[in-house]
Amino acid sequence: MSEPTVNEEEIAELEALEGQPVGKKLAYYTKKSGPGWLQAAITLGGGSLAGALFLGVMMGYNLMWLQPLAMILGVVMLSAIAYVTLSTGERPFAAINNHISPVLGWAWLIAAMMANIVWCLPQFALGTGAVTQNLIPSLEGVSAAPWIVGVVLLVAAAMVVRAYDSDSKGVKIFEGILKTMVGIVVVSFFLVVIRLTTTGALNWGEILTGFIPNLSDITEPAPKINDAIKATGESAEIWREGVAKVQKDKVIAAFGTAVGINMTFLLPYSMLRKGWGKGHRGLAIFDLGTGLVIPFVIATACIVIAAASQFHAQTGDILNEDGTVIAGKEASFAGVADKFIAKRYAADLEGLEGDALTAKVDELRDALPLADRRIAAMLVDRKDSDLAKSLSSLAGPGVGKIIFGVGVLGMALSTIIILMLINGFCLCEALGRPGDKSLHFMGSLIPGLLGICFPLIWTAESKAALAVPTSVIGSSLLPIAYLIFLLMMNSKKLLGDKMPRGGKRVAWNVLMLIATTLATFGSIWALKDKNLGSFPMGKVGIGVLAALFIIGFIGFVSKNKRSA
Repeated sequence: MSEPTVNEEEIAELEALEGQPVGKKLAYYTKKSGPGWLQAAITLGGGSLAGALFLGVMMGYNLMWLQPLAMILGVVMLSAIAYVTLSTGERPFAAINNHISPVLGWAWLIAAMMANIVWCLPQFALGTGAVTQNLIPSLEGVSAAPWIVGVVLLVAAAMVVRAYDSDSKGVKIFEGILKTMVGIVVVSFFLVVIRLTTTGALNWGEILTGFIPNLSDITEPAPKINDAIKATGESAEIWREGVAKVQKDKVIAAFGTAVGINMTFLLPYSMLRKGWGKGHRGLAIFDLGTGLVIPFVIATACIVIAAASQFHAQTGDILNEDGTVIAGKEASFAGVADKFIAKRYAADLEGLEGDALTAKVDELRDALPLADRRIAAMLVDRKDSDLAKSLSSLAGPGVGKIIFGVGVLGMALSTIIILMLINGFCLCEALGRPGDKSLHFMGSLIPGLLGICFPLIWTAESKAALAVPTSVIGSSLLPIAYLIFLLMMNSKKLLGDKMPRGGKRVAWNVLMLIATTLATFGSIWALKDKNLGSFPMGKVGIGVLAALFIIGFIGFVSKNKRSA
């Protein structure tokens, strides 16, 4: 099958819009948008849900600005790769290999495939949880339920991907389905916030203030958490260190899930698949703004708001009024409290092993002062099911769980679909067969077939083994992807007379340098303490990052010098 050609009819329509009223132009853009919505469908997944949920629990409304900022920086880089792809018409993988470095091209492709496969697993787990815990509670506890729901999700996703592979009409149907699903996600969480507002549960002054960036909020505990830490007296420093570590992980997770390495692979190929070319560059920027930025900001902000209103600096869902742990929450509470006990009472635990150690930890946990118990309860991770349960008390029996469950299921399924779609593109590029429908569909099934096996693969024991190396690879290569796009935007050999000039080139480079620098800093900050057992995966990741930066610069200078 030949690759899609540029849609000359649309280009003529876009040229005819020049000089037309803004309203008419925006109406046309809205009708023709698509790839940006696919980006929203993948980023509004389990990672964004967890990141926003944890931000709300840990920081309240103080970091409302974090995820929008991460998305804006990501869109700068996505706009750059869109500009290069639409200006040249070249497939990015081949363009990187030919004009920058084959090492970077293959690193980009392999990292995207790994991310597709591994991160598909938690999406199936998330979708299954939404069905069994919120939408069809009678399935909860049924041993076969995860497999049944998983197969249904896979079949639904495969049918949608197959429609995409059929023809140009199938692409429109595919995009329509994804737009609808993203809309459902956004509306579901927006309704939650509306309900919280009508019940008087929200302080909109604090919420709006939280959109004003304050870098100290990244490293300092939220005021209410800090007050709880101070109340622990001599234990305050230990708690402060523990909160700093947890907060760092949550900030990195929330910032890093805005734009992932596989999203950078999807955008250019989805645009080429639609037949977009140089004349679509303005439409592409509009598409990213309306299809990606707006849904992402609204959905994640609503989740942060809901989580903060229900859980930030709260203990009522973990502790009884007398400070004892609520039945069923013992393990969650112990997970936080025992880390504190290990440091605070290290002398009491020294030399103890096995049952004696367990008994002593249980004794010390039961004897914790109320102030320590309260801060431990505040730091317990809450899940989407906890938030759904909390919201149901505000929206009426079952209603809150259903609304929230629909939103979560939409998040999971839309992300599964896009992860499968990207993997198909990756396999076609890896084998040098772009546009091959059958190969694309086969490639798309790989993450899906592994995803339905999440009950066996994505267990408590295996999550770290899978997530750590993948997050390390993804974190180290996202700045590389950004560097690649920066170099491509400055490659005379690649862009020729289409390269931005004058003030536009300065603006592009300033924005891209800011995004690349922050992504690199964030990656190093995230990687330096990452270990897989005793193996220093994080340090290896930083080494890979440095090596690829050097390879990229050398390849860029060499290839562009030869073309001068």
